[in-house]
Amino acid sequence: MKNHSRRRLLGLSVALTALVAATAFSTAGSAAQQAAPTNTTEPRILGTARIGATLTANRGIWTGDPSSYRYQWVRCSESGGRSDGSNCPAIRGATDQQYDVTASDAGRRLRVRVTATNADGSATAASNATSLIKAAPSAPGNTRPPTISGNAVVGATLTASPGQWTQQPSFRYQWHRCDENGASCAAISGATEQTYVLKAVDQGNTLRVRVEATSSGATTAAVSVPTAVVRPATAPPPPVVNGCPAGSGAIQVNQLSAPARLLIAGQVLAPSVVSGNTGSLTARFRVTACGGRPVQGAMLFATAVPYNQFTPREQPTGSDGWATLRMNRLRGFPANPGNQQLLVMMTRARKPGENILGGISTRRLVSFPVNLST
Repeated sequence: MKNHSRRRLLGLSVALTALVAATAFSTAGSAAQQAAPTNTTEPRILGTARIGATLTANRGIWTGDPSSYRYQWVRCSESGGRSDGSNCPAIRGATDQQYDVTASDAGRRLRVRVTATNADGSATAASNATSLIKAAPSAPGNTRPPTISGNAVVGATLTASPGQWTQQPSFRYQWHRCDENGASCAAISGATEQTYVLKAVDQGNTLRVRVEATSSGATTAAVSVPTAVVRPATAPPPPVVNGCPAGSGAIQVNQLSAPARLLIAGQVLAPSVVSGNTGSLTARFRVTACGGRPVQGAMLFATAVPYNQFTPREQPTGSDGWATLRMNRLRGFPANPGNQQLLVMMTRARKPGENILGGISTRRLVSFPVNLST
């Protein structure tokens, strides 16, 4: 009986040991399952949500001592989508901690989803949505190119006019030194004011000015026509006879004075015959003075008469004396739908700064053929 009791007690002891071990294993397994990362402070997005900006993800605060973090940027609707970003499409390839906002993000909000991982599992948390990303602003438009006034003589001061622009932008200037033909230009170091004093190194060259117009963060640039070739300071000014400078080549309009007069000496239209289907015209006019010498820098204006047939335009002449005007059709064309055979234009050439009815300015009526049946 005693041996039987001892064996029974021994069996109970073994069973109790096994039960304790099983309970410890179960408890350890539950603890392991509860050790995956947990987010206690959600991720944040740092930076300004606008096109061209770089955003940075702050992963937030996690328990569970994560060994690694993964990032996925998502693009949400205007409402920002669900708070966990689960219904926001992932942006392909956007898996870094930083993200560069692109034009594709305009009209959307962004979130970043952060996944924290340790040996016991992973968990994901999403940031708040950014503000609505606005489309990139349009750049200013140049409607009249920059011009340069002043004498091309060493020691003289040149002044840049920015021209005409849309959107009332702010301006920056950069003067360029070019060869005698206005080509092979290079920026002049430090020459970023609206005025520039010609130096000895400019002699024998021409200058242009580049104007940058900026509005709402968008920038457009336009460049002036070149000046005349810069003369040495010691050279006397060329004699002026009847308002005309000496020589036989092209004339800068600011070299002319009364009694000289500008002359509109030639015109070309494309298409050569205006039809009922014509939507726009390219008109070229040549301005000369002093016996047929081309005039550079004169302002050439043209408008169809009667008015409201094609958009009026004014452009400066180049070194060859030609100005090119692109004119769009208006509702007033044709002026005589039944029998219009000519498109008449009133043209005017003037010196910048002078009264349009005085000085050396000139006016001329020109006409081009119209065939409404084509």
